[in-house]
Amino acid sequence: MGQSSVRGEGTRKSVPHARELGWDDDLHGAGEATGADTGAPGEEESSAGAPDASTRAERRRGTAGGDARSGHRRAGARRRSRKAGKRKALRWVAVTLAVLILGTAGAGYLYYEHLNGNIRSDSRAGGESGVKKAAPNALGDTPLNILLIGSDSREDEKNIALGGGRDDKNRAPLADVQMLLHVSADRQNASIVSIPRDTVVKIPECKDKAGKTYPGTSNRPINESLQRGGPGCTLTTWENLTGVYIDHWIMVDFAGVVAMADEVGGVPVCVKTGVYDKPTRLVKGGSGLKLKRGTTEIQGEQALQWLRTRHAFGSDPNRAKAQHMYMSGMMKKLQGQNAWNDTGRLMGLADTATKALHVSDEISTVKGLFDLSMQLKNVKIDRLTTATVPTKPYPPKPDEWLEVIPSAADKMWSMLRDDIAFDKNGAKAGAKPKPGAPAKPKTPADAPGSFAVTVVNGTAGDGEPPVEGRAGKVKETLRGKGFTQADSSKEAQPRKDTVVWYPTADGERGKANALSVAKVLGLPDAKVRADAKAGGITVVVGSDWREGAVYKTPTHAAGDLPAGADDKADCMDIYSVYKWDGKS
Repeated sequence: MGQSSVRGEGTRKSVPHARELGWDDDLHGAGEATGADTGAPGEEESSAGAPDASTRAERRRGTAGGDARSGHRRAGARRRSRKAGKRKALRWVAVTLAVLILGTAGAGYLYYEHLNGNIRSDSRAGGESGVKKAAPNALGDTPLNILLIGSDSREDEKNIALGGGRDDKNRAPLADVQMLLHVSADRQNASIVSIPRDTVVKIPECKDKAGKTYPGTSNRPINESLQRGGPGCTLTTWENLTGVYIDHWIMVDFAGVVAMADEVGGVPVCVKTGVYDKPTRLVKGGSGLKLKRGTTEIQGEQALQWLRTRHAFGSDPNRAKAQHMYMSGMMKKLQGQNAWNDTGRLMGLADTATKALHVSDEISTVKGLFDLSMQLKNVKIDRLTTATVPTKPYPPKPDEWLEVIPSAADKMWSMLRDDIAFDKNGAKAGAKPKPGAPAKPKTPADAPGSFAVTVVNGTAGDGEPPVEGRAGKVKETLRGKGFTQADSSKEAQPRKDTVVWYPTADGERGKANALSVAKVLGLPDAKVRADAKAGGITVVVGSDWREGAVYKTPTHAAGDLPAGADDKADCMDIYSVYKWDGKS
């Protein structure tokens, strides 16, 4: 991680549903190209000329050209068979259940290897963020964070047919949909946070898989992070922005969305009026989405159109709201589906899903995806909250780009870092959060003046200028409490949250000493963390502690989201020029 000097600082077989992988589709629903070379956000490309999704589905099921009534009877039978059984939510990567079922058959191993061969992967991170994994709670558990990315790649004919833009075939893809899935350490609640694709953020220096280095930038939209080093760079960008350690990323393109939506069989969405997202006299492009007023079950290419629609919904933040609606509808529908007794269908689901996914290396096997799915099995639908980071126009390009509202964003990032639920349902049910603190060491701490403590200024972690002399002031506080070997560093390490590091090799004694430092500064025990690279006890004063001799823990209650963040909607509003009467 790069460092900078701060002036004036110191001296030194019951198995999950395979079809539930379809949840990835809506999470990564790909968006339209943005014209990265010009810096202007682009328009949705027309999907005219794409193969008809329903026709493809009929061919696969052997119903094309057959009698309409018998087709309806077969479809009804399929729907009834899928509704059997009650299933827990969020097993969306549970396509790997096919491995467990097929593992009992003679060809199980070969099919397992076939599925593994489908999965594409790359490095988890594309740069250095300096963000470390959160400390475990009292039971040794940590939160799980997964970045979900929708790519607008046009690198093959399928994606060109669906997304248009043949001229973009050789353009590096953009991350037009980005959502962070946060699952609590106790696995009882989950939050999904979106950042609109045209939001300008600091993108760090990154390397792509070929070793090419891309310099950092602070004046480009976040969707370009995918072009500057691949999905690993998008992950590092999110870590820099939020201060949250992200365990994995999962990405899907246009064709993957359509393939999985076809397999799952339709997701309910709702619009307040009829909608037709078509080109207008003033605005070209359009997703082609055409729906009547009320609730409609969408699938295949129509699902992709819903996920890509921006103009008819009025803005990128509203598009994120529509994507969240799709996601919630998908998960509710999956609860009633059951494909356990249909091995042939399971094989098809598994094959389609593993071909659709592109994942980070550490989960690039069927076993890795299965293990991940098991982390999600206990989360209930009513404990899942969707939110979009509040934004405002970006001053240099107010009609094109956005920027986050710092106070609102910082509150959300703090809640994620501290594993505070975005919903209030846990409190209503009497659930009590488990403290995210390290277990008390068995070894007592050394005398305060017997070991060195280094204080580092990290107050620039929120993008604001650093507080000059901040490390020196905290150093003086420590010396006044008996830590006479405390000193301040000349180097800065910008960081969102304050932390006390101790060397992993120092074990229980190192932890005890670090906890004694944290105590006199008013820092919660959860701020104490081990690091193999730490050279000694180190206090990094983050942007969450810009003043005062004693740290004041932010008082964020469960469900206390900033205004405009919770984006749940029963039906989507439609911008006036895209309203449709359902006739023409």
